[in-house]
Amino acid sequence: MQHEKAIFKRISIGVAAASLLVGVTSGCSEEQTSAASEPEVHELQVTTDQYSALDLGSSGTSVGDMDVFSGSAMKDGSKVGNAGGSCQATHVDGEKVTTQCLITMELEAGALAVQALWIKGTSPLDMAITGGTGAYRNARGVVRFWDIATPNERLRTEIFY
Repeated sequence: MQHEKAIFKRISIGVAAASLLVGVTSGCSEEQTSAASEPEVHELQVTTDQYSALDLGSSGTSVGDMDVFSGSAMKDGSKVGNAGGSCQATHVDGEKVTTQCLITMELEAGALAVQALWIKGTSPLDMAITGGTGAYRNARGVVRFWDIATPNERLRTEIFY
């Protein structure tokens, strides 16, 4: 069980990181990108600030268990955003655990929301951009990440307006 929680923690941290990547777009306005047919692409590194694993259902891995996290996105050595979110187990079939991950980012130009239904351990993870405020009010697209919870964790976002 400790091994499962450690793996889930690394994955949840990666999910937080993916959502932070979306935050790199601060300063982009709808007018700047609305005519573009190509996505706005960003890549960055992520650090995790806080993390907690909650065993909420039956003892051990079960439906309802939740990982809660926050972190910072870094680009060229500078902090570019903050995010917080959670991943909750929605289906457990032996070692196959499906989670629903929801993350919100606060950025200088507004906030972004991302989510994904994800089977633990699969890679890469794609998260849908589901909404936003301010400059991101019409944002849509995908955030993809690899190398979760490693020093080489890399993230990529493709944003359309």
